[in-house]
Amino acid sequence: MKKILLIASILLIASETIAQQVNTKDSLTIRSIYDMALLNGKSYEWLDHLSNEIGGRLSGSLEAEQAVKYIEAELKKLGLDKVWLQPVMVPKWTRGIPEYAYIETGPGITTTTDICALGGSVPTPASGIKAEVIEVQGIEDLERYGREQIEGKIVFYNRPMQADLINTFEAYGGCVDQRYSGAAEAAKYGAVAVVVRSMNLRQDDYPHTGTMSYGDLPPSQRIPACAISTNGADYLSNTLKILPTLQFYFKQNCKTYPDVQSYNVIGEITGSTYPDTYMLVGGHLDSWDLGDGSHDDGAGCVQSMEVLRLLKEINYTPKHSIRVVLFMNEENGLRGGLKYAEEAKRKGEKHIFALESDAGGFTPRGFSFDIDAANFAQVQSWIPLFEPYQIHSFKQGGSGADIGPLKEDGVVLAGLRPDSQRYFDYHHAANDTFEAVNRRELELGGAAMASLIYLFDTYGSKTDLTKIKD
Repeated sequence: MKKILLIASILLIASETIAQQVNTKDSLTIRSIYDMALLNGKSYEWLDHLSNEIGGRLSGSLEAEQAVKYIEAELKKLGLDKVWLQPVMVPKWTRGIPEYAYIETGPGITTTTDICALGGSVPTPASGIKAEVIEVQGIEDLERYGREQIEGKIVFYNRPMQADLINTFEAYGGCVDQRYSGAAEAAKYGAVAVVVRSMNLRQDDYPHTGTMSYGDLPPSQRIPACAISTNGADYLSNTLKILPTLQFYFKQNCKTYPDVQSYNVIGEITGSTYPDTYMLVGGHLDSWDLGDGSHDDGAGCVQSMEVLRLLKEINYTPKHSIRVVLFMNEENGLRGGLKYAEEAKRKGEKHIFALESDAGGFTPRGFSFDIDAANFAQVQSWIPLFEPYQIHSFKQGGSGADIGPLKEDGVVLAGLRPDSQRYFDYHHAANDTFEAVNRRELELGGAAMASLIYLFDTYGSKTDLTKIKD
């Protein structure tokens, strides 16, 4: 009995020693990743060019095409094993000349206000639209007012983001339906147009665009849709309380064209042990056109590129093939993400892990995981490795829109989760520019992503039959 206990003790000590050695190795590798990112980072330089030399990269635009060429060239400079373009057909919508709007409280008495067309909206007539306004707090209010009170008017959706929610993405999700489906629903009650309060927690004069859909509404029944700044929304709402018969005028010149060809940009480091098993890191290359898309999602693109650069710089040889994918058309169609998943399935490619950065270039706080219990337990065991870098929030939840189509049994999906409190100050607005991005915060995010990729490559997935067992 004593002999058995002695053997058990020796085995326990040995296993603890091995675990400590592995943990030390991982800790040193992650430290080297952070050192390289913070002392010799490349992501900020890439973002500078993408934002200031190219600018907003609306799907189907010349700028989007220029971004594809630039990113392809930069990936080739990294000495990756493969770099290629994956063709994808994308929608093409243009804003036209700047929008114009005013609130009329009496004959010749007007106050201009800041608006922008929602992405995918039809234009107003050449002379614009002017009509009385009915304010509602959401799509559910339409039925309460009915056609009698809505027909011939402009519907003003004024439900704000819920400020007491700490998770700002939850607040965004609570009101974004009025932007996406508001025009289609209001048209059914005879509205002539819709004005939507910007998805923004801050009071300012920046209207925030974003995609909208008419669903299956026939083209002849589609009505113009615009966003109004939060300051403008409050002014309109307060003025309506005093003068319910005021009129709102706006003019926008947007246009939808036939689909055009664009590309996902892909680079790969081929795995040394499992070359036919893939791990993916990415962001979306397209953006809206009001700003230059630095936070949404230029930051995610350059952080994803930085992951592969960092692994090469520290001379790490991955066991699985690691791909960086810069997706096209996340903002108004998700065509790039859908195309990548479609091609992966057609080729029979096996993915075990995918990580997306699409929540801005702010200070990283952790990751969210679309994951099963076994893999989440493994992820939680890595938290001590990230705590020195103040990365401590590991939660089950969503991942990212572009990698979502890859979801199937055995594939772990993850999303970088930066501090979200300032994100919607810039999201889809003209102030989403390079100046709004802090270099150190951006570099910390890239390092965190590279560290997570390293750990999944080293230890594999708990539901992957080809996972590393050594």
